[in-house]
Amino acid sequence: MGMLDEFKKFAMRGNVVDMAVGIIIGGALGKIVSSAVADVIMPPIGLALGGVNFASLSITMKDASEGAAAVTLNYGKFIQTVVDFTIMAFAVFLLVKAMNSLKKKEAAAPPPAPPPPSSQELLLAEIRDILKDK
Repeated sequence: MGMLDEFKKFAMRGNVVDMAVGIIIGGALGKIVSSAVADVIMPPIGLALGGVNFASLSITMKDASEGAAAVTLNYGKFIQTVVDFTIMAFAVFLLVKAMNSLKKKEAAAPPPAPPPPSSQELLLAEIRDILKDK
């Protein structure tokens, strides 16, 4: 039962839960970015380049033969993946930049002023000063 308790303690730590939430949201964001690139960004780029569908761009290295599929180099899919990555990296950059600016504002705020000394502390300070002068 010790290992189970140790795992529970590990899994319920704040950093692990935060990381799990980040991974789940990142996976969903990755699907959204992939769809945006494939369905929204690449078609106009392909149209501007003469009606090219990037996903279908490939070089046939060996034609299909009896029962064997053709061997192709699918560089169009690679281009689309690079665009996916670039957009995802830029989105993460903007997110981190926003988080850092919030932390800088938080760190730049002056610390709260210490509370004024109590009447007992003021009286003791006066006594100390009187004894110092004698």
